[in-house]
Amino acid sequence: MKRKNIFKRIGEYLKDIKGELKKVTWPTKNDLIKTTIAVLVSSLIFGVFLFIVDMIFSRVINSIIGAFK
Repeated sequence: MKRKNIFKRIGEYLKDIKGELKKVTWPTKNDLIKTTIAVLVSSLIFGVFLFIVDMIFSRVINSIIGAFK
């Protein structure tokens, strides 16, 4: 079986990509803003939660280590 020319294969690949991108439903500006805000807020909440959990574990570990000194 003979392989196609590399440039022809690249061209077909790019054509396929263009066809798939036409099928994509892009979000509206309002949807984009709402989801971006949701991601930022949830990231902030999760970050604060992890900070608090880290502080608690840090104090517990330091208390345990301090008991053995």
